[in-house]
Amino acid sequence: MIAVWLIRHGESESNAGLPTEKLTEFTQLTPKGHRQAESLLQVVTKPDLIVTSPYIRTKQTAQPILAQFPDCPQVEWQVQEFDYLSLPPQTTSRSKILELCKAYWQQRDPFYVDGEGAESFASLMHRVRQMFQQIRQLDGKQVLVFSHAGFIRAVLWSALTQQTEITPKGMERFCYFIQSMRIPNAAIVKLHIQDNEVFVSNVLTAHLQDP
Repeated sequence: MIAVWLIRHGESESNAGLPTEKLTEFTQLTPKGHRQAESLLQVVTKPDLIVTSPYIRTKQTAQPILAQFPDCPQVEWQVQEFDYLSLPPQTTSRSKILELCKAYWQQRDPFYVDGEGAESFASLMHRVRQMFQQIRQLDGKQVLVFSHAGFIRAVLWSALTQQTEITPKGMERFCYFIQSMRIPNAAIVKLHIQDNEVFVSNVLTAHLQDP
């Protein structure tokens, strides 16, 4: 059995509502986000592998664990956020972003790509399947995966529904699912994978002082 801890990154500049013109992969943690990353030391024992996404905020969240266990192997997988909108480089208001989000999900087109820097729902689910394949190839028994709320929700959706076909109806159901699934910054979801079965924990936040 392989134990996988899915860990959302700590609070980022955009999570805190701070104005930023950085591309999403370069958004960094706030001071609170760094404290949340440090809080993970309370509950993490030495893993066999540490995985981050290509985005800086997951690498910053993993840093205290990497410092605590410097000989632990680290790799980068495609477990980054589901960026389904192609936003302009200048700062976009929250109300405008919400409007664009609503329009995206109303289309219910799993293969639609909004533009440069965006990906389709089908591409997201492909990355989820890829992650499970990579995990099943590991010899290690405990893996920490530092990722993002959107991707973690997609992993949970895949594990809980066992849905393999990419359809407009499935995309609609996923939209309802993510609206009901809150994953705070630096929260943990534990997966236990054995053969073709995946067991999922609750969203764990006891290590956070201000989740």
